[in-house]
Amino acid sequence: MKRKTNIIVADDDSAIRTVIARILVQEGFTVDTVSTAAMLWQKAMRGEGDVIITDVVLPDGDGIDILSRIRRHRPELPVIVISGESTLQTAVRATKEGAFEYIPKPFDLNDIVDSIHRAIENEKQEITEIQFSAKSGEKKLIGRSKSMQDVYRTIARVARTDLSVLITGESGTGKELVAKSLHDYSPRSNAPFIAVNMAAIPHELVESELFGHTKGAFTGATSATLGHFSQAQNGTLFLDEIGDMPFDAQTRLLRVLQEGEFRPIGAANMIKTNIRIIAATHRNLLDLVHQGLFREDLLYRLNVVPLHIPPLRDRPEDIPELVNYFLEQAAIEGLPVKIINTDALEYLTRYHWPGNIRELENMIKRVSALHPDPSISLQTVQESFGQKLTSSKEEKHATPLSGNENLSEAVDRILSGWFRAHGNQNMAPGLYDRVLKEIEKPLLRLTLEYTNGNQSEASEVLGINRNTLRKKLKELDIKAKG
Repeated sequence: MKRKTNIIVADDDSAIRTVIARILVQEGFTVDTVSTAAMLWQKAMRGEGDVIITDVVLPDGDGIDILSRIRRHRPELPVIVISGESTLQTAVRATKEGAFEYIPKPFDLNDIVDSIHRAIENEKQEITEIQFSAKSGEKKLIGRSKSMQDVYRTIARVARTDLSVLITGESGTGKELVAKSLHDYSPRSNAPFIAVNMAAIPHELVESELFGHTKGAFTGATSATLGHFSQAQNGTLFLDEIGDMPFDAQTRLLRVLQEGEFRPIGAANMIKTNIRIIAATHRNLLDLVHQGLFREDLLYRLNVVPLHIPPLRDRPEDIPELVNYFLEQAAIEGLPVKIINTDALEYLTRYHWPGNIRELENMIKRVSALHPDPSISLQTVQESFGQKLTSSKEEKHATPLSGNENLSEAVDRILSGWFRAHGNQNMAPGLYDRVLKEIEKPLLRLTLEYTNGNQSEASEVLGINRNTLRKKLKELDIKAKG
């Protein structure tokens, strides 16, 4: 009889061990559970286990440290790391030490099962370890939401490669910070990171800025100038707002990416280039391709690894941590030390943030500088947005259908404020889907509250199929029982 695959689960939480073990037994595996790093180490050194699942925090040690030790003795043994420390640093550290997969808590049990099946299929796959070096004292990525965990996992997987990455997301979501993290956790971290905003360069100067020029190459070229490709040699070149690059410059960029060399304007000789390209845009490049404004072959060259950064309104659970971080940064920069009141923080988590994290950061700096009170109140926050203050009691009990305002009028009022807040900036594409999602998520959440979590009753109230409801709950990351 064929031996069943044995899984070792290490976690100091007995409830988590029991739940994971139960689902894995149902999948046909045998399971051993342990609660300490010492017990895990003993089993691994006795040759037990075909796959290991371990938490990072164990009572007597660190799961990632144990992972490192295990891989020195059993390099073929797949180790899946789970963690409640849902940070980019944890994800990168686990990946660096050779984890087969990193899964943040709270997790979907299906993700655990899928990872085990993939680990078994790839059991003999060799994982190459490389050294990462992170730079301290700089802005960092913040967020423990599921969508940000997906970003962290992608960064951890591709940072050690030279694959081109195309970062998409609305303005203000932190695309440059993600690009910098890819650089800082890569083998190129000690070489330059050069960021170039294509939208800020006059079209006639783009090629000169990128590739440099010799003295006298054109009118006004009074001296030779190094381009950004030369400045980023052996490092990373980040091309922000790549959708604004002129078509002619796109052609030359594609040639450089294909041939690995470029010629400064007016120069006679080619220069070999050794850089990693990371690009970013808030625009839909495929739409630009269809409009004849962006080269399709260049898009495929840049979009080897797509990485989407979620808008702030889609991860409101990250806002309290971001607010506290920006308050600390404001104090470090010499602004008055502030704390934020609970009702003000709750208000910020409900705000739609058309300017995303950049808007949040600027708002925190503004109220820190301009308001004398040591604490940031709800009134201060609302006044900073130019909004009329509503009492907490009125705000709590007000609904779109109360008083003289119907749902359509409430949506009209909110969207009007949204467009006003956006000002003269270009609105990111995809507004229709974003607005529908804004309405859909609270509708499903409140309906489930109304039915006390009964999904069958909720699907009946909503008039949609229960399977459709389940799918939407998963897509929108709405937790529900039943």
